[in-house]
Amino acid sequence: MPDCLPGKCSPHRHFVTCFWKRSSEKKNYKTDRLSLGGLFRFSVCQQAAKMLAVLSVLFLYLYNPVSGVFQKLYCTISDSCECDFKPNIKDLEWDLYKNVYGQHLAQDIVSEEVAKFLKNKSPDRPLVLSFHGSSGTGKTLVSSMLGNHLYSSAMSSPYVHQFVPTLHFPLPDRVKEYREELKSWVQGNLTECARSVFFFDEMEKMPPGLIDVLEPFLGPSHVVFRTNYRKAIYVFIGTTGEEVINKMALENRQAGLDREEIKLADLQEAIAQTVYNSNTSGFFHSSIIQQKLITRFVPFLPLSRRHVERCVRSQLCQRGSCARSDVVEAVGADMIYTPVQGQYFSSTGCKAVPAKINLFL
Repeated sequence: MPDCLPGKCSPHRHFVTCFWKRSSEKKNYKTDRLSLGGLFRFSVCQQAAKMLAVLSVLFLYLYNPVSGVFQKLYCTISDSCECDFKPNIKDLEWDLYKNVYGQHLAQDIVSEEVAKFLKNKSPDRPLVLSFHGSSGTGKTLVSSMLGNHLYSSAMSSPYVHQFVPTLHFPLPDRVKEYREELKSWVQGNLTECARSVFFFDEMEKMPPGLIDVLEPFLGPSHVVFRTNYRKAIYVFIGTTGEEVINKMALENRQAGLDREEIKLADLQEAIAQTVYNSNTSGFFHSSIIQQKLITRFVPFLPLSRRHVERCVRSQLCQRGSCARSDVVEAVGADMIYTPVQGQYFSSTGCKAVPAKINLFL
């Protein structure tokens, strides 16, 4: 396993390695400091400089015109995550509405809930979103947009953490051990950064009972030492509930209604019941669902041929081939659509688009 630099843990690595590596490095640094007088004096100077920076930040509240200068000064000598946390809600909204196709519910819910959450300087609980829908409908894309527009270092930020069950929790008989590790990871990262963002992918493969260890962190009562854990954001991503979502979309289409007429209220409770009762769901009989700790269940609707062709055109433009309408048509025609009678929706959404483009380009 490669070494992790302090504060530079990759979101794709097994985070327990990085967390304990950082802890051990800090411990060693303290030991060295006691034995090296010069280094100790240098550390004292560092601490004094940091204290001066803190006083400067307080000073900016009194003298607003120079606040930007003091903020920059503070961030040059601090590794605080607040220096990397630079949410841009307007760019997030623009990205969602420009580059996500056929998902009016996801676009509206994510942009509105994130904006409302960040507007509250002292939220009473974290923002908890749960993405549901078939493969290739945009769940991962929207997740990455969220990370990209919250931190200046985007998804590579050490404060954005991703968990994949098949990678981090592969053995069902070790759930008890995983629960302890997950609790330690989350609490350790919240202590380091209140603005931490946690993504839990492939929730349909999450061992049942494991995710419930997060329940204390998602409600209003838990306290994490030295930090306001309620500023964190959690996003759960999975396919459980796709049958309910796809059924609603199909009935809407067969009734001759526009997909934009589907409302969140039509699906919210149905998704909650499905993920709670499905034994293939990481939320199977979960106390998180019972306690209603999910802020919003976000449905991702199945995509029609029109949406798939927009995905194709977008990919072609990224490759400098915007004018290839023949490829757009060919890829759109080559996809598999369901149901057999009607062929309304792509069975793989936009997931197979890059491979299909390579075939016809």
